[in-house]
Formats: sequence, C-alpha cells, structure tokens
Amino acid sequence: MPDSIVYFSRHGETDWNVSERIQGQEDVDINARGEQQAARNGDMLKSLIGEGAGFDFVASPLRRTRDTMERIRTRMGIDPWAYRTDARLMEVNFGDWQGYMLEDIEARSPELVAARARDKWNFVPPGPTAESYAILAKRIGSWLSEVREPTVCVTHGGCMRTIFQMVEDLDGHDAANLAITQDKILRLEKGSLTWM
Repeated sequence: MPDSIVYFSRHGETDWNVSERIQGQEDVDINARGEQQAARNGDMLKSLIGEGAGFDFVASPLRRTRDTMERIRTRMGIDPWAYRTDARLMEVNFGDWQGYMLEDIEARSPELVAARARDKWNFVPPGPTAESYAILAKRIGSWLSEVREPTVCVTHGGCMRTIFQMVEDLDGHDAANLAITQDKILRLEKGSLTWM
C-alpha cells in the first residue's frame, strides 16, 4: 500500500448506470446527475486539499472519468486539463457482454450468468479481451504499487471494489458485490479506507 494519501472518486453517473446496461470499457458520457456528482466531489476535495498543491491527479482514459476529473478540477479552481491518464485505471473489461443488459444475456446464456453469480470475483465473461475482477485487481495493484506522492484518482466502480479487496483483505465475493457510490470521495490513508 502507498505511504501517501490517495483520494478516489468514481466517475459521475451515466445513463447506462441508470438502466443497468453493462459498460465495462465502452466509452459512455456522464449525464446531468453525474455532472452534479462530479461538482460535489470537486467541492469536497477543495475543502480537504484546497488547490491540491503537491498532488498528482490521474484518471482512467475513458470519457466518463476524464469528464468527471475535469469537473472536479474546475470546482477546485485549477486548470481542468492539467492531469494525466493511466490505462490501468480503466474499468474491468466485460468482453462480449459490454453494451448489453444482464437480463438479455441471461435470456441467451443463463448458465454463464449463473456461473458469474456463483463466483463473481473470478468469472471471466466470453470474449478475447474480457477480464475477471481478479485480473482487474492485478492491474489496479500494479498502479497502486507505484503511487509515491499524494494523489487524486478518478476511476470506476470495479476498480474501487478491487481496492477494497486489497486494502481491507475482503473476500473476493464480498468485494465484487460492494456498492460503490458516485457522489462521495474515498480516502486511502495509512492502510485504511474512509468515505468522505
């Protein structure tokens, strides 16, 4: 775990979040409520770290995370675009399931949906680029091991679930089923996670 403090924000809500359509690494925009959530998180961060002097700012390269980061930085009163991206912070890749509703997949492949329900942490959807949460955790762990300075990170729900699994030593099943809010900041400090 990093010695430095890290503040995490999930991207703001998207219409696909509302309809429960599987996003994964599909490039989807945040909606009006997502914009409000990003503004709220920017205000919270400003109250915690001011203009973030000495902080590294990094986001997943997907539009929903970049837009959230830019709105956060705008609310903090700093250059919206002066941050970097890291592909390791992208959401888990759901392979052939991306863009579909789980109920549609269940109608076609009930045995796969049942297998995922039994072991959501290790289940890999069909498709050559698909990942499990366990695979995602290696990606996120690689990024986290390189954090050397105070950091603000905008990423995805799946990525934050793996952080809970690593930091709090959660069972994979419990971690994979965690609800990750979009209107709060998650602080990692001294090996402990706190919602703000």
